[in-house]
Amino acid sequence: MYNYLNPYNRQAEIDRINNQMAELEKMKVQMQQPVQQPTNLTQNFQLAPTNREVIRYANNIEEVQRDMVIGDTPYFSKDISVVWIKNTKGEIKTYELTEIIPKDEKDMQIEYLQSQIEELKGMIKNESNDEDVSNDDAKQSSTNTTKYASTTRTTTKKSKPTSI
Repeated sequence: MYNYLNPYNRQAEIDRINNQMAELEKMKVQMQQPVQQPTNLTQNFQLAPTNREVIRYANNIEEVQRDMVIGDTPYFSKDISVVWIKNTKGEIKTYELTEIIPKDEKDMQIEYLQSQIEELKGMIKNESNDEDVSNDDAKQSSTNTTKYASTTRTTTKKSKPTSI
């Protein structure tokens, strides 16, 4: 009860309550005012994709022609056998893709021998064509050779051109 009798403590208590009421009044005014939006509103729009490492697929060149690009852009066919590269001017270059299979030493040797066989076949074909043309000449200049068969003792005659 001593506190109620002291006038300084009462005044301090009244001042504290008045301060709290003023703060509550400020909060009440702030709540009644509409929320203000910031006046500087900045929005960024992404007009072009930033990730250019995306593989694009197309079924045909018409699909490639329809798309707009911002740089050299590759388009692959679904089976990855054809690639179209379109630039910003709209020009399209078409390439055919083939798989490169690494070859070991045996594969290279097989290919070399196959190419030699084909070359020899070509040489034989050329010689047979030459023989057909000069067959009449060969008949006239051929020599007869006699060969005896050991079992039947018959004589076999063979004509050989002299050019061989």
